[in-house]
Amino acid sequence: MSTPLKNFISNYVKLDDAELDDIVGRFKKRQVKKNEFLLKEGDTCNDLVFVEEGCLRLFYLTGDVEISVWFAFKNSSAIDIYSFISEKASVYFLQAIEDSEVMYLPKTELLKLYQTHPKTQEMMRNFWEDAVLNLIDRFTALQRDSAEERYLQLLSKPPYIQKIPQKYLASFIGVTPTSLSRIRKNIR
Repeated sequence: MSTPLKNFISNYVKLDDAELDDIVGRFKKRQVKKNEFLLKEGDTCNDLVFVEEGCLRLFYLTGDVEISVWFAFKNSSAIDIYSFISEKASVYFLQAIEDSEVMYLPKTELLKLYQTHPKTQEMMRNFWEDAVLNLIDRFTALQRDSAEERYLQLLSKPPYIQKIPQKYLASFIGVTPTSLSRIRKNIR
């Protein structure tokens, strides 16, 4: 059983060991190669993904430019919330930016868990609330903070600087790779 996944779930709800084991036991494991997609634009997001190892990137295309909107590191989750909840086609891509190992829970299994373990509804409510708060923080930072301030925030988060290619970081903070190079030069 995945201890990191158990710890992740325990951040959102208190469960007894048997419930936790049953929930974690419903997740499936998958190896994902670097650059492999777990979700493509036009597909429906049907899985809640937990990253055991590696790193995933959620992005969309505008023309031929990729805009990174989220990174999921080890012991975190990845999902297109809108597509998952609405069951509508995604406008995003979910891609491994390095060889990764994920565990995923199909939505059909989650709905069954709501019946067999009602506390999973509380877990998911807390998960959605956490996700919404993170999205609001991100949206606010994009509107309020300068590109340099957004980059300085990333410097306080080593996984971003260590794992994410510069071109993805640039789109994540809302600048071109050339602008990011200038920002980095001015900070040194």
